[in-house]
This record gives sequence, C-alpha cells and structure tokens, in this order.
Amino acid sequence: MKVSIVMGSTSDKDIVIKAVNTLKDFGVEVEWRIISAHRTPDEAHRFAKGLIDNGTEVVIACAGKAAHLAGVIAGITILPVIGLPIKSSTMDGLDSLLSVVQMPTGVPVATVAINGAENAAILAVQILAIKYPQLAEKLFAFKSSMAEKILREDRELGGAAN
Repeated sequence: MKVSIVMGSTSDKDIVIKAVNTLKDFGVEVEWRIISAHRTPDEAHRFAKGLIDNGTEVVIACAGKAAHLAGVIAGITILPVIGLPIKSSTMDGLDSLLSVVQMPTGVPVATVAINGAENAAILAVQILAIKYPQLAEKLFAFKSSMAEKILREDRELGGAAN
C-alpha cells in the first residue's frame, strides 16, 4: 500500500503534510517529492514513468496557480491521480482548482477542494481499500467515529438524538 505525493514547490509543504499524516494514520506508506511540471518537466516525466515500478498505487499531485502537475502526471501514468489544488495569492486558489479540474477526455484527475489535503488522503485510502480489506475496516471505523462524534455533540446540545 503506497501513495506517492508530489508537490510543485516547497511552499505547498504546510498543506501537503496533512495528507502525509492522514495516510500514515491509516498505515499507508507515503513517498513525497517536490517536482515542478514547469521548472523540472524532465524529472516530472521520469517520476511518472517510474511510479508503478516503485510500488505506487495512487498519486496525489498538489500545485498552485497554473497547477498543471496533476494533469502532466495523469497524462503519463495509468495509476489514479488525485489533484489537490493549493490556494494561491492571486485568486484564492480558484486558478489552481480550475487548472486541476479541467482535464481533457482520456486524462482524468480526481479533484478535491482547495487545500483539501485530508480529503485527498482519504480518497486515496478509499481507492486502496478496494484491494486491501484492512484499509476498508479502518475506513469503516473512521466514518463510524465521525458519526458518533456528531451524535454526541447533538445530544450535548439537547438535539433530537436524546
């Protein structure tokens, strides 16, 4: 069980670490790299070409502004790619979101919310859980604990769950 995370620059690290930690909490091996689709295109190509050989099963690609990294990776590999648009200074991340989500036919990129690192990781775990029953069990427990928390808070508020 391995997820590779690639980010466009070190400025994305504070967001990406949330995905790394979430994956590790589920017991998933994580590789994370800084590779720019624009400044290091040859390395992006090498990285994408080597994903299957290095044991990666899902990719999370994170970038801001033009945010072409997810599309470049998805154009090269057959693995599922999750795009994580990063909030930029220019358009509050809308530029990143639109760059990640607007992929041409044949080059799909699953896309999560701007700065939605935890959801990118959980989506990666859900994809892996199809193959790994132990991850499915952890996901059921995770979702159950979320539901229990909300029901407890509702009871504390005096809501209908009393």
